[in-house]
Amino acid sequence: MLIGVIADDFTGASDIGVTLAKGLLNEGGLNTALYMGVPDSPAADHIGAGVIALKSRSLPVEEAVATSLAACDWLIDQGCQQIVFKYCSTFDSTPDGNIGPVAEALAERLNARGVVVCPAFPDMGRTLYQGHLFVGEKLLHESGMEHHPLTPMTDPDVRRLLSQQIKGSQGFIAWQTVQKGSQSLVEALEQQAAAGHTLVVVDAITNGDLITIGSACMGAKLVTGGSAVAQALPHNFIAHGDITGSFPEDLSLSGPGAVLVGSCSRMTLRQISRHEQEYAVLHIAAEDLLAGKVSLQSVVDFVFTQQSRIPLVTTSDDAGKVSQLQAHYGRQKVASAIEDFFATLAVRLADEGITRLVVGGGETSGAVVKGLSLNSVVIGAEISTGIPSLRADRGGSSMVLALKSGNFGTEDFFHQAFLALDQKVS
Repeated sequence: MLIGVIADDFTGASDIGVTLAKGLLNEGGLNTALYMGVPDSPAADHIGAGVIALKSRSLPVEEAVATSLAACDWLIDQGCQQIVFKYCSTFDSTPDGNIGPVAEALAERLNARGVVVCPAFPDMGRTLYQGHLFVGEKLLHESGMEHHPLTPMTDPDVRRLLSQQIKGSQGFIAWQTVQKGSQSLVEALEQQAAAGHTLVVVDAITNGDLITIGSACMGAKLVTGGSAVAQALPHNFIAHGDITGSFPEDLSLSGPGAVLVGSCSRMTLRQISRHEQEYAVLHIAAEDLLAGKVSLQSVVDFVFTQQSRIPLVTTSDDAGKVSQLQAHYGRQKVASAIEDFFATLAVRLADEGITRLVVGGGETSGAVVKGLSLNSVVIGAEISTGIPSLRADRGGSSMVLALKSGNFGTEDFFHQAFLALDQKVS
C-alpha cells in the first residue's frame, strides 16, 4: 500500500476513495480499498491505496485524535509512504472542532512540517481564495452551511478557524504562488516549514491548482484537505514507476432497493422535493421518532410495496424546524434518534432482501454502515461527482451502496443513483 487515507466521515471516505481509484484522465489510479474503521488484519497485497472511514467529525476532540492516530499507525504498518487526512470541502468544523487538532497530531506522529491544508473541491463549487472558502459565488457562512445541525459554519476564513483549533503556528500560500507551478509551490512550502509552520493553508480555485498542489506533494509524509486534493497523488507513484494505473469498475446488483435520507442541506432538500414529484417519498418527523410514534414495520412495508416508484424514506426538514427541535430536546439527542432509526431500518431492510441502498447525508451514511456492520467495501466507478458505487459483503450476501454527502449530487440524484445500482438497468 502506497497511500493511506484517514477520512473523518463515511461519505467523504467514499469520495476520496473514488478520486484515488480513478486518478488522472487516461492514466488511471490505484486499486483502492475502503475500510469501515481501523481494520484488525493486514490489507491485501494488491491494494495500492487504503481509505479508513471514521465517524470522527462529530466526536469529542480527544477521541477523534486517538482514533485518527490509530488509523495512521495501521496504515503505516501496511507500508504507506504518504498519509492523507480527508475532511469535508466545506471544512465542517466549529472553532472547538476536530480538523486542526487531528491534523496537528498526525503531523507530530509523522514528523511532518509545511503540511498542506486545502479543502477546495472546484467541481462542487468549493474554492479557496486568500484563505477564504467559497461555495459557488457565496462565502461559506452565506451558503447554507451556517445552518448545519452539527457543525454550523459561521466563518469563511479557514486560517482564522484553524488558528482557534491548533497549538502551533500556521502558514499561508496564496493562489498567486500556486499559479507559478509545482516547483514554486515546493519552495514556498519549504519556506513555510523552515519558518516553523506545521500546517499551511494553500489556495486553490481550479482542478489545475489542485493538480499543481498534488504534484508539489510528491514525497510529502502528510497531506490534508477535501477529496479533490488527492487527484494527482496516484500520478506521483505511477510516474515514478512504483505502480501501474488501473480503473474502477461499474458495480450493480439486481434486487429491491431503497433511498434513505437524513441530511438537511439545501441541496438535499431540493433533491427530495424533485424526487417527490415523480416517485414515492415517506416523510418521518423527528419529533415522532423522539416520541416513539414511528412503526418500523410500516416503514419497511412502504419500501417493499413502492419498489416501482423508487421509495425514499427521509427525516430531513428545513433549518428552522431542526433548530427548534434541537433547542427543545438537545442537538445530540435529536441526532442520535435519527441515526439510530436509520441504522435499525437499514438492518431490517437488508435482512428482508434489500440489495441496493442509496444514502443521503454523512452522519446518516455513517449510521447505516455501522448498523450493517460493514467492515470494508469495494470502490467502483463514479455515479456522480465524488459519489462512487460501493459493493459490500454482509453475512455472505452482497449489497451495493451509494453514500452521498448532503450537498453533493444533481437535483435528480436519488433517482439516478437508484437506477445506476440496478444491474437490470446498468
